[in-house]
Amino acid sequence: MKKTVLLLTMTMILAGCAGKPQPPSWQPNAKSALDGFLDAWLHGDTPAADAEFARARRETASTGRFDKVAQAELVRCAAQVASLVYACPGYAALAPDASAAQQAYAAYLQGQWQGLNAGLLPEQHRAVVTSGTLAGVQDPLARLVAAGALLKAGRIAPADIANAVDTASGQGWRRPLLAWLGVQEQRARAAGDAAAVEQIRRRMALASES
Repeated sequence: MKKTVLLLTMTMILAGCAGKPQPPSWQPNAKSALDGFLDAWLHGDTPAADAEFARARRETASTGRFDKVAQAELVRCAAQVASLVYACPGYAALAPDASAAQQAYAAYLQGQWQGLNAGLLPEQHRAVVTSGTLAGVQDPLARLVAAGALLKAGRIAPADIANAVDTASGQGWRRPLLAWLGVQEQRARAAGDAAAVEQIRRRMALASES
């Protein structure tokens, strides 16, 4: 009797799995590769990040759709902007064929906010354009991306620079932490605060340990 019940249960489970359509393999493969890219990039492992992104690009390119590849490129652009790297040649080559929302997000990342339709942006970034602050951006990576966009737009406040440093530090993300500490160092040096400059440099040296 128990064997019969077990057999029926397994048959029902398998039938349920068989009845649920599976996503095409490129989708989970691309997501896995992009997740791997983000982890490696934020932790400062450039070779691993490059390898993972190349895999994500191959998976999305297999669809022959510009928007899918452009989306992957925008993920890379956003991660780079979080670390204050603004060149995005991979996306630029696809920009004419990108969607309106993708074009708006790319402009946002580059600090090109004049005439920008904020309604086309991902929800957590819309208020950044109107308020000029990081207030309300809860996701750590999105907060760093927004901070990078604010800096590029010339609208970032000292408190949000400190917020970016604390966010990167709290996540253990070495690359953006070093980038934002560099911003703090530049500002301290411009202000003539030698003690702050020295303290920031010691912190950068510590974060750079392998």
